[in-house]
Amino acid sequence: MKIKAIKGHLGIGTEVKDATYVEAARWGKYRGWRYVLGLVIILFAWLVVGTGASVLVVIIGQPDYFVLDYLVLDPFEKFLFVMAGFPFFLAGVLIAVTLIHRRHPLTLITARKKISWRRIGQGFVAWSVPACLIGVLGQYLFYPDTFTFNFDLATSALFVPLALVFTAIQTTTEELFFRGYIVQGASMISTNRVFLALVAAMVFTLPHLLNPEVSAGGWLTVFSNYFLVPGLLWTVVSLIDGTTELAIGAHFANNIGSILLFNITGSAVTTPAPFTISEYHATYGALSVLVAIPVFLAIAYKVFKHDEASEPVFQSGRIGRR
Repeated sequence: MKIKAIKGHLGIGTEVKDATYVEAARWGKYRGWRYVLGLVIILFAWLVVGTGASVLVVIIGQPDYFVLDYLVLDPFEKFLFVMAGFPFFLAGVLIAVTLIHRRHPLTLITARKKISWRRIGQGFVAWSVPACLIGVLGQYLFYPDTFTFNFDLATSALFVPLALVFTAIQTTTEELFFRGYIVQGASMISTNRVFLALVAAMVFTLPHLLNPEVSAGGWLTVFSNYFLVPGLLWTVVSLIDGTTELAIGAHFANNIGSILLFNITGSAVTTPAPFTISEYHATYGALSVLVAIPVFLAIAYKVFKHDEASEPVFQSGRIGRR
């Protein structure tokens, strides 16, 4: 393997040519206790500081109420309540990687010197097409009575910039943590791709079990909406590509569509979207996901000519420090 020296890129002065983002975890300090400490910092920032930020949104939004009640918030405030913790979640991830592991945060995405924004855009398009045609249009054809149109231009003009910024922070943070940090940490135990994909899928699914969609759809929703696609599928394509770029684009497409275009009544994030779906059909949702997966893969790997992928996870080039 050829080693190419660079200056200061990943915090250690060296880069392994054609390495994957998973292998880049060994370019900094990577002993097990560092991952434990990193997780403590990240979870504290996310669950403690982030929760405090969400509570503050309720207090500011409803100062006359003596009881903190999410239900009394308007759609803007509900959206901010859900999203307020993610900047702190992101800060926790960045602190853990830079200060505890002593490597560049870019290594959570790629082992290359630059992010491929083209590949992120391809992920966005590859997931948007089946999500819109199969997930939304298909449901409208089968269940037209569940759709209502409520468009307010003034409200949308105010909400769209807010939604774009916070959704980008939310989805990117989740990718950096679940597809990046968790997978890299698990690779210290084993670099088997099946093991890494299953770990990421299970860890991603766990916090989403509290979402209200789970109560409506049961195990079908848990499996299709959380474990199968964002958990398993997007981890697999990240391991194949050697970067999380495709997953970052797909995740943003998935969430921004349900935030800006249509909103399901009783979902985790309530927004002033122009289309409202009054009833969630778990069976259709699960079936549409099964159809969307091959369409997504076909667009991502056949329609688009993606950047030359790195070899999947390998053990050589341990050039970091413990």
